[in-house]
Amino acid sequence: MMTSRKRNPNGAGTITKRKDGRYQCAVYVLQPDSTRARKFAYGKTWAECDTKRRELLDKVDQGVPVPTRSAKLAEWLPYWLEHIVKPQRKRTTYAKYETHVRLYLVPQVGKKSLEKLSARDVRTALARIAKATTAATAKESHRVLRSAITAACRDELITRNVVQLVEAPTVEPYEGRLWTLDQTLTFIMAARRDPLYAAFMLAVGLGLRRGELVGLRWQDVDLDARTIYVRKQRQRVRGENYEDSTKNRRKRALPLPALCVAPLRWQRLRQQAMRAKAGGAWQASDLVFTTRTGRPIEGSNVLRSFYRLTDRAGLPRIRVHDARHGAATLLAVGNVHPRVAMKILGHSKISVTMDVYTHVPDELMREAVAHMDRMLGHRRR
Repeated sequence: MMTSRKRNPNGAGTITKRKDGRYQCAVYVLQPDSTRARKFAYGKTWAECDTKRRELLDKVDQGVPVPTRSAKLAEWLPYWLEHIVKPQRKRTTYAKYETHVRLYLVPQVGKKSLEKLSARDVRTALARIAKATTAATAKESHRVLRSAITAACRDELITRNVVQLVEAPTVEPYEGRLWTLDQTLTFIMAARRDPLYAAFMLAVGLGLRRGELVGLRWQDVDLDARTIYVRKQRQRVRGENYEDSTKNRRKRALPLPALCVAPLRWQRLRQQAMRAKAGGAWQASDLVFTTRTGRPIEGSNVLRSFYRLTDRAGLPRIRVHDARHGAATLLAVGNVHPRVAMKILGHSKISVTMDVYTHVPDELMREAVAHMDRMLGHRRR
């Protein structure tokens, strides 16, 4: 005598036999818009159908959306931002991606379903974005959309990423302007009495990023051992100034150049005087660079001070970040090994150090050509 199969507990789905002889399972699954709906799967045998039921339940347990219909990009992109990008990436990255999704991608391809999105749709959308904004914006939108569709493939919502079939718009690489050594020394002289003198010396001498400068703490500065530890940075995203890990989450210990020691000692004395003057209004934070009441300084204020001193010294305007380019170039001029320069600058790949930040000065090229002349001339003789 055959016994009937045990009924699955609530939430485990059901399996029934259809009139055509096949088996059908039904499971309530998560949708991209965070609602729940019934998903059906079919099999020729009960065991095959049960396997599909278990696969659906595994996705339910993992919180993976399984759309009962092909999800539209207007549904998937916000879900991807909230549940995949936000928990795993930095807040600055999330804010940038959210801006591209809201302003460019949803208006251009939001009505398309994941399954029906074509390479032509992507190419047309990027062309419209580039026309309305810039090629650089369209290139970044391409990167954001490619990442979002890759996540959809990983979640098995679709089988291929059509964005990878479309070339990103071509953008001329940014070539930062660099000061000569004499111009750098002129800036240093002009900045000697500025409250942010020590910060500018760290930017010029070690290539610290702006966020790393305003996030530097005294506990990470050892003036006696002449060592500085870069562990944190400060960023502002949508009105909030907050502390974050460094770019690429790389902590680094750097030997402190002698030219930075005296400015940092002066900064400590200056801060002690500000604390005494502020009295009860002082907000202790251990930050090296603060306002008169101990509050964290804004990165935009560093930029404004940098421009003011640049104009006062009669120098061509460059970005604070270009001082970082200059530090890399000085390391190259000093024949510092690229691997060492990569560690000092905190790059994740040595190719970034070589291709992006190191600008070869004319004197290095002339020296290289003269070396070739000496070798070839010696061979002729």
